[in-house]
Amino acid sequence: MTDLSKNIQALREKKAVVEKGGGDAAIEKQIAMGKLTARDRILSLLDKNSFHEYDMFVKHDGRDFGMEKKDLPGDGVVTGTGTIFGAPVCIYAQDFTVAGGSLGLQHARKITKIMDHALKMKCPIIGINDSGGARIQEGVGALAGYGEIFYRNTIASGVIPQISLILGPCAGGAVYSPALTDFVFVVENISKMFITGPNVIKTVLGEDISMEDLGGARVHAEITGNAHFYAKSEQECFEQVKQLVSFIPWNNMHKAKAVEPKEPATTMNIEEIVPSDPKQPYDVRDVIKCIVDDSEFLEVQELWAANIVIGFGRMGGETVGFVANQPMVLAGVLDCDSADKAARFIRFCDSFNIPIITLEDMPGYLPGVDQEHAGVIRHGAKVLYAYSEATVPKITVILRKAYGGGYIAMNSRHLGADFMFAWPSAEIAVMGPEGAANIIFRKEIMAAEDQEAMRQEKVKEYIEKFANPYVAASRGFIDSVIEPKETRALLLHALKLSVLKEEFRPAKKHGLPPF
Repeated sequence: MTDLSKNIQALREKKAVVEKGGGDAAIEKQIAMGKLTARDRILSLLDKNSFHEYDMFVKHDGRDFGMEKKDLPGDGVVTGTGTIFGAPVCIYAQDFTVAGGSLGLQHARKITKIMDHALKMKCPIIGINDSGGARIQEGVGALAGYGEIFYRNTIASGVIPQISLILGPCAGGAVYSPALTDFVFVVENISKMFITGPNVIKTVLGEDISMEDLGGARVHAEITGNAHFYAKSEQECFEQVKQLVSFIPWNNMHKAKAVEPKEPATTMNIEEIVPSDPKQPYDVRDVIKCIVDDSEFLEVQELWAANIVIGFGRMGGETVGFVANQPMVLAGVLDCDSADKAARFIRFCDSFNIPIITLEDMPGYLPGVDQEHAGVIRHGAKVLYAYSEATVPKITVILRKAYGGGYIAMNSRHLGADFMFAWPSAEIAVMGPEGAANIIFRKEIMAAEDQEAMRQEKVKEYIEKFANPYVAASRGFIDSVIEPKETRALLLHALKLSVLKEEFRPAKKHGLPPF
């Protein structure tokens, strides 16, 4: 055997040791918890034979509490590059079989190195989180590692897409990296994310709560809004990530990859979806499916703040972002959570050159003491700021109700919409007909012998005079009143027309959104 052959053999043996991670027993325990190993997760997510691993032989530099005697293969994290549907990505996965995936300084430096690489190469970064938290034995070195990761999350924001998968525990300071990324994926019974765990809560507050009830997948998908996608299994999660990557661009300098245009696949008639009675609900996602290519719509944050729908579809083969009021939930009103949800999505689309289509049907902002005290003014202003700030093509279709501040907030002409369309069923007014009639015609109603009959008569008068799309159209606030069946064709035309849109803003360091 030549010297080179011996060296190659030695390399293979070293790599085999690192690839074993924490060893057979630790791997069996990981599998018993329903979890894949770090490398298997990466291989399941990326295109076949596309993964190239870096920094396999990095060693931790802990020297206290017996750490100098411990060998931690790869220092508990796997990093590298690969492709998803041919699109290049950088990726890292924490290895729970090695010291519980705990983060030390060298572990963090592996992560920040691949993040720097992603930023330099202008490709998405994907992080798979499965860690017990900071490596206590390394003290402040571990804290420094977290800080360096958070800094890079912030610098990369709006430049390259950042995707986080929570496939195990993610506690303490570790939670802030996913919170700083663009999309967070969670899996039922596997994902756990919280700042202080059940034991700390029990000690400090005397409250008993399980890890699942405190920070499980459902909690973050339905209650906190920290998660954008919810899956029942890791494999389903990987498929969700792949679908998302197919819709978004590699970086902020390019548009998402175009695909072959397709007609909508749904058999639904768009003119039969929206009831003529403005008080009757319907599922706005059915309208979206009548508009987008192949009726394919990837909804984001489906389970949280469901009174607004956000997500990605394609029009003429090009990715577009949808923001739509959902009459099925709270009549589609805007509240604190739905405003946060919409504003963040709008800013993502604007950052990555994705046109925004807004479908409007809402009676305004949700009234109530709880909402006022929760800061609905500040939260609601986020939507106004996001739409006004965005320079990508912005198109609005008013389907039915557009009342008061809600009309303004949902990408009105006054916030810079490029195209404003309205269906004949649209009602554009300062407030709903019943409320408006009670105020405007109060004296006539009070003086009438049959007050209810007079009220209904005045409501009808108000609807005919104001609660329609034609008053706004007469002022030039609506570009065109259209038939529902014309919606897709007009949207395609508007998108084609605005492909070279340029819009300039005053020079400034940055704005101050109402956080």
